[in-house]
Amino acid sequence: MDDMPDAFDRPTVLIVDDTPDNLALMSSLLGDAYRIKVANGGEKALRIAAGDSAPDLILLDVMMPGMDGHEVCRRLKADPATCEIPVIFLTARSAAEDEAAGLALGAVDYITKPINPSIMLARVRTHLQLKAGADFLRDRNAYLEREVARRTREVQAIQDVTILAMASLAETRDNETGNHIRRTQFYVRALAERLRDHPRFAAYLTAAQIDILFKSAPLHDIGKVGIPDRILLKPGRFEPDEFEIMKTHTTLGRKAIEQAERQLGMQVDYLACAKEIACDHQEKWDGSGYPEGLAGDAIPIAARLMAVADVYDALISRRVYKAPMPHEQAVAIIAEGRGRHFDPDVVDAFLDAADEFRAIAERFSDPDGDAAVEPKAG
Repeated sequence: MDDMPDAFDRPTVLIVDDTPDNLALMSSLLGDAYRIKVANGGEKALRIAAGDSAPDLILLDVMMPGMDGHEVCRRLKADPATCEIPVIFLTARSAAEDEAAGLALGAVDYITKPINPSIMLARVRTHLQLKAGADFLRDRNAYLEREVARRTREVQAIQDVTILAMASLAETRDNETGNHIRRTQFYVRALAERLRDHPRFAAYLTAAQIDILFKSAPLHDIGKVGIPDRILLKPGRFEPDEFEIMKTHTTLGRKAIEQAERQLGMQVDYLACAKEIACDHQEKWDGSGYPEGLAGDAIPIAARLMAVADVYDALISRRVYKAPMPHEQAVAIIAEGRGRHFDPDVVDAFLDAADEFRAIAERFSDPDGDAAVEPKAG
């Protein structure tokens, strides 16, 4: 008896039979090795199986009044809460077609009456061992899925922190922009969401890519870390030679991100998008922008979205050399740039999202009132 497992550690077997003598016989045969539950009908068996302490295996009579064993098995297998419990039919029906019908319903075995105790015990033990192995693998797989999900969240968090840390570095050099990087994130996402089903953009603007765009947008001005203070912090408009130096923040941004990739030893999707945004958000649809004079579809989509977001926010924000512009005037200027400064379809998306842009500007307005946007009347 010392080798017997504790009663609470033993597998539980549910015996379902309408005959009291059969319930007593099976309980006596199995009671030393297993915890036993009994049911004298199908309805009671289903309630026990679906209860808080589900059995590990069910021995099920076929011929019972009311709900027969076949129907009980059918319902057990149709319920996600009980479908994994192995069912062994115990029946006086010994024809091959009866056994085939029982197995087709999902039973793992079929034992005919009168039973042979040693064979019945061996089959019960075998199927409980198989269930224990299946449960272990299922639990292991569930654990691995949870672990993969946890690690994925950690990687995503590291990406987010990396981007925000790099963007914040740029902000320390040009702190007059305040919440600019936060606003542009949401502007870009608003544009992308409106263009995701557009024939020209649908293949690129997947849900995953929109998430990458949102995360990468704060790096559009990362290159400003390489601009001398005498130019970056100048309290006024740039002289032509100063502006030429200021324009290099685009290529400096790309180089900074490329350096980060070299340190990682690989190219990663979210940094590839960030490079496009950093380098090309000052390009113009008609080819008159910088640094490379790209035109039309040669300008990366990410940069085209950022161009609209960046210009809108610059227009409505206070700078040392200009007052903030009202929302309606900024919208009009963006519309005027359709087909010249900006991709026409991106401008159309902007016009559709103009109220959302206003709401974003209000939500992330700078503490000192830099953003000129006021709540929409009415």
